[in-house]
Amino acid sequence: MNFIGQALNFYKEEIEAYMLYSYLYQVEKNPKTKENFLKLAEMEKSHANFWEKFLKDRGTNIPEQKKHPIKLFIYKILRKLLGGKLFVTILEMNEISTTEYYFKFLNEAALSEKERDILSKIIEEELEHEKLFEQEKDNISIENIRDFIMGMNDGLVEILGTVTGLSAVYPKSPITVGTAGLVVGVAGALSMAIGAYTSVRSQRQVNEGLKRKMELLFKVSKERAKEEFLNKLQDSGIPAEVSEEIAYKLSNNEEAMTNLLTEEVTENEIKSALYTGIAYLLGLIFPVIPYFFISSSSLLALSFSVLFAAIALSIVGIVVSVASENLSIKAKIVEMVVTGLGAAALSYLFGTLVQKIFGITA
Repeated sequence: MNFIGQALNFYKEEIEAYMLYSYLYQVEKNPKTKENFLKLAEMEKSHANFWEKFLKDRGTNIPEQKKHPIKLFIYKILRKLLGGKLFVTILEMNEISTTEYYFKFLNEAALSEKERDILSKIIEEELEHEKLFEQEKDNISIENIRDFIMGMNDGLVEILGTVTGLSAVYPKSPITVGTAGLVVGVAGALSMAIGAYTSVRSQRQVNEGLKRKMELLFKVSKERAKEEFLNKLQDSGIPAEVSEEIAYKLSNNEEAMTNLLTEEVTENEIKSALYTGIAYLLGLIFPVIPYFFISSSSLLALSFSVLFAAIALSIVGIVVSVASENLSIKAKIVEMVVTGLGAAALSYLFGTLVQKIFGITA
């Protein structure tokens, strides 16, 4: 694609972002959040103006951009569910590749010095949108999204493997396969939820123990606490002379040294358990449900189970790639589907082997 074509795409994306933030500004009730959405809308409008001028200066006609009311309404619902900061962060994650294209355009396109300066400023602003919302408390944290993704993925893959293997053992009894998959799934959801709860709580307890240790060490021997702090800084890769300067300047600041030496756990263990367990249950629905509606053949039910699971795994792959900022959506979908269905294929072969060995018929 030539530079004019790229610039035209950039203009369209900025206009769409301007329309989105303008809409969110209009429907937002919270005064502070409303103000932030207005700032983002004005910022995106100025970016669009840059690309518009860039194109017009080069004799390019710019088509009128239309609004998409359904898409805007969906974004409104997501904003309410996720909170301002997380919502904008996820939008920006999805636009990281565009910012990278901006940087490439900056280095390769024929730009005037003024255009180069403006585009550099645009890149800086695009990377820092979410900072406008850093004081806002989100309803769902990044950790909760991680718990949900992991729980749903485990539910999909594990239960798909279970029903696939059982389909080979009980080819004429779909209800048996479905019931067994459901029982295993509920047990798995409870296990995953308990595991998530224990993991987060244990990490919190470990960190609280380290914090109490540092507080006591600071009271008993400031020099020993300073030495511990200095070792921590150097272990993190900070040069010795810089580490010593930091340790010296903070040697009398107990709170700062303690906070830097211990990692605060902000995740709530109960929320983590709920997100993980519920996501696991949601994941198991896709591979299990066909067995309760198809009574003639487990293998026929299995074909729908695989189809539903592949769709769900694709959705999980999209979410993972967006949340990871720099992963290819297509590559992640392929990875999720291939590994999930690969596990199911192995389970089917194992189920067939068990049927042959033990002579099970059903």
